[in-house]
Amino acid sequence: MTSNKFDIKNIPSYKESAKRSKKYLTIQNFKLNKKYQTLGKGLTFCVRTYGCQSNFKDSEHIIGILTKLGYKYEPEILKANLIILNTCAIRENAEKKVFGEIGFLSKLKKTNPNLLFGICGCMSQEEHVIKKIMNTNNNINFVIGVHNIDELPEVIYDVVKNKKRVIKVLSQPKSIIESIPTVINSKIKSFVNIMQGCDNFCTYCIVPYVRGQMHSRTKEDILKEVNDLIKQGYKEVTLLGQNVNSYGIDLYDESYKFWDLLEEVAKTNIPRVRFVTSNPWNFNLKIVDVMKKHHNIMPYIHLPVQSGDEEILKRMNRKVPINEYLKKIDYIKKNIPDVAISTDIIVGFPNESDKAFNNTLKLYKKVKFDNAYTFIFSPRSGTPAARMEDEISLETKRTRLTKLNELVKKYSKENNQKYVGRTLKILVEGTSKTNNKIFTGYSPNWKVVNFSGKCKVGDIVNVKITSASRFSLNGELVI
Repeated sequence: MTSNKFDIKNIPSYKESAKRSKKYLTIQNFKLNKKYQTLGKGLTFCVRTYGCQSNFKDSEHIIGILTKLGYKYEPEILKANLIILNTCAIRENAEKKVFGEIGFLSKLKKTNPNLLFGICGCMSQEEHVIKKIMNTNNNINFVIGVHNIDELPEVIYDVVKNKKRVIKVLSQPKSIIESIPTVINSKIKSFVNIMQGCDNFCTYCIVPYVRGQMHSRTKEDILKEVNDLIKQGYKEVTLLGQNVNSYGIDLYDESYKFWDLLEEVAKTNIPRVRFVTSNPWNFNLKIVDVMKKHHNIMPYIHLPVQSGDEEILKRMNRKVPINEYLKKIDYIKKNIPDVAISTDIIVGFPNESDKAFNNTLKLYKKVKFDNAYTFIFSPRSGTPAARMEDEISLETKRTRLTKLNELVKKYSKENNQKYVGRTLKILVEGTSKTNNKIFTGYSPNWKVVNFSGKCKVGDIVNVKITSASRFSLNGELVI
């Protein structure tokens, strides 16, 4: 019989996760103890992923580890013997959704006592979440953090063999783990982690606390991973990090930076290279110079601005003034004429005035972004912005978001219309869910393209664009 109390090995601490040091982490290779290799024999698992690209990459590692334990993947959650929720902490709505899922699984477990389920990801790194889990009558078997995914076999062993309920969440990683088993969701493109964590501490953002201090992987390990993907037939890699521009500053000091890595990855001759996400404060223009030199670095940049108002940016601890941001945008557009630029914008930051919001609209009209991910400010426990006074009503914030999104729609469609009549190279990713005669894929500029013709998944084909909407382009295969 499983114990009702949790065996608490480690719990997260915002104080500990906020600490920063100059010590570089040791590198260790993942090793699987033989006693864990048959834990999942004859059993199935399902992983549900919430949040950003980093969470999806973590899920690929989780799936890889579970496969090594003998588990078989089961896409339907009601049929799985083991369920893991890989969670997101960026906004309150994501958290509410996960707790709703926890409630559902807790009830499900009453009818299926042999079901195991666990929580991991960014929510597991939040102090208040762990307290709520510990103090709530639920049936969670285990909680692990983003820094110790490699310890999943040991945790599951404790649950299965020793009938324990386990919480093991580190506030900071002990080492960088290489060679973690991975099952990549796609056979043609892959994320490649180049670093973890963030040291920027924007006042609204929980990431520096849940992902911890920034740590870079070595260039040798990254390039080996890229070359291994090329040998397996992959056509595209996306270099991934909470702020990719910061890559290397903890490891190589001034001798090797992100643009150096970007160039080396391009020189592997993989057909397509992308990167996310960048912070404007250290988006060095040398990145653009490298992009200009290499045709296989795709002309797409995600550069979050968050607000168009100087005072709001200061209170957000965003270090780039608007005029400097616009200079970077001008340089990008001048040197990469066909570039697509997207951004993130927060509406309703505490006590955002009408003037401040209108400054954001002015900026958007000036840049005419290809797309924007827009959100109403969501206070996150543990961040400075959550303690800021705010007298702006939710109704006002929603009205502003609607107004901003009207601009987003307008310029997204206008930018897409520019491609009508042109022929673009498309990486074919599959067929339409509603019509298997229609193929879909992405252009170099990160535009979804639906088209007719004969080809196969993984091909890079020429497509003539015949029409455009806000969300996608339509076209015909050019033989």
